[in-house]
Amino acid sequence: MKLTIAWLYPNLMGTYGDRGNIIALVKRCQWRGIEVEVKEMGLAEDNESLISSNLIFMGGAQDRQQRIVSDDIFRNKGPLILDLVNRGIPALFVCASYQFMGHFYRSADGVDIPGLGLFDLHTVNPGRRVSRCIGNIVIELSPDLFGRAAAKPVRTTLVGFENHGGRTYLGQTKPLGRVIKGYGNNGDDRTEGAIYKNAIGCYFHGPLLPRNPQLADLLISRALGVDLRELKKLPDFLEEKAHREALSRD
Repeated sequence: MKLTIAWLYPNLMGTYGDRGNIIALVKRCQWRGIEVEVKEMGLAEDNESLISSNLIFMGGAQDRQQRIVSDDIFRNKGPLILDLVNRGIPALFVCASYQFMGHFYRSADGVDIPGLGLFDLHTVNPGRRVSRCIGNIVIELSPDLFGRAAAKPVRTTLVGFENHGGRTYLGQTKPLGRVIKGYGNNGDDRTEGAIYKNAIGCYFHGPLLPRNPQLADLLISRALGVDLRELKKLPDFLEEKAHREALSRD
């Protein structure tokens, strides 16, 4: 088995420790003896590496970086991302890239940046009129994430840190989970993130996967086309400790 990860725009879309998600995926494969390769895809990269990947990751950024990436993603990588996700390739989109996968993102200065429409949602940044959504966040994962036949992880909570000005509003897209602590998508409806097929969008920084190994393993299993129970169990003592401590924080 081999896991090939397409890491989109690592130099532009990777704020607040998002690089740690790649590290977690790579190490959890290596500890199991699974071959893993990370293909970094910047503005100048063609689609060949993306076509041959079985897991997609894209992190967060500020408005300026979003505008830089938007031109390339629409001209080059966007249609292929949609095709791959619709064919079942797993993907993780964090913060700004999560917003990118909706219909549009309205910046604080009123500029609409069109999205790919992978998720049925849109995002509005009200600017200084309201405070940013910053702080620790805990959610209960949606049962829709696992599917009927898939094994559920032992833990069904996610912990992390959010820092976003945009408020995201879902249409028919199912949320990743229900907010127990924090703001989530918009601070009002208690939803956080979105799921579509095997693609996940969320506001979790921190980074997300080191403190939530159950989600890392879910992505790995789906990328490899195996049941979660087929992955070798790892001694996640430190990961569990980090998760428990995050649950106990205010």
